[in-house]
Amino acid sequence: MNTAILLRIAAALAAVQGVAHGALFLAARPRHGPAEVMVVEAMKANRFFAGNHGYWDFYFGYGLLAAAACLVQAALLWQLARIAGTQPALVRPMIGLFILANVGHALLLMRYFSLYLPIAFDLLIAACLAWAFVAASHPLRAAG
Repeated sequence: MNTAILLRIAAALAAVQGVAHGALFLAARPRHGPAEVMVVEAMKANRFFAGNHGYWDFYFGYGLLAAAACLVQAALLWQLARIAGTQPALVRPMIGLFILANVGHALLLMRYFSLYLPIAFDLLIAACLAWAFVAASHPLRAAG
């Protein structure tokens, strides 16, 4: 499989991850009983950071940033696929960076969140990118 196709597959996976994360995050509601509701309400009520922000603002904002980061990654990978169609060796360093970013994100998810579906997406994207990285180094496979 050629580099451009592999990058487009990775881009599609990142887009699905971003849309799913955003939709699930926006639709999430406390469902583990009154203790969880109390924690969420306390996070919303207590404001003490700069700009009158609290933990809820940081939590919610980070969730939206994570979804947006997936969508930005998808757009960048799609653009890299266009370049890879004619100059695959040029995109190898950027592919390598995205591999590290996805593996690093998966490790953070494992350590702090234990969310297996996003971990699987990150590792699947990283595997697809690793394949693209290898394909970009072989002229016959790179252009297809």
